[in-house]
Amino acid sequence: MASGKSSVGRQLAARLGVPFVDIDSEVEKLAGRGIPELFRDGGEAAFRDFERQATVRAEEVVPSVIATGGGWMSRPELRSMWPEAVYVWLAARPETVFKRIGRRYDLRPMLDPEAPERSIRDLLAAREPDYARAGLAVHTDELGITAVAKRIEEMVRVKNSVEIGKEHSE
Repeated sequence: MASGKSSVGRQLAARLGVPFVDIDSEVEKLAGRGIPELFRDGGEAAFRDFERQATVRAEEVVPSVIATGGGWMSRPELRSMWPEAVYVWLAARPETVFKRIGRRYDLRPMLDPEAPERSIRDLLAAREPDYARAGLAVHTDELGITAVAKRIEEMVRVKNSVEIGKEHSE
């Protein structure tokens, strides 16, 4: 949440010359309404169903850069759809997330508007073991969008060259 997934993803896709897919935007298209409204009308279960549908549709756009929602990595059934993917965790401290969100708690249905800082900390703590499954991590607290995209591009290129080297040595 508020780690820069969409902004960084768009820039990274442009740098790599591949399409960009934002799962949350795809959820909104499929649902015909915004995520806050979807949560209000159908709850988290409705959102998660549309998230699964959007993930299935995103498989059609490969290779690509795909920005997933904050809870996506906590769903093994979704992760298993893309076994060859390079996963990148855009990590941000709770204080950074709180600052980036500003007062727009209404756009973040997983947050308790009465205790947003606490709910950010709780949510990040609960999801951290799943985020740690990503093969790469970039701490975004002190970096701008361009710096994060550039760092990921470099990491992905190094990872891919190592993987290609492994194939040739076997």
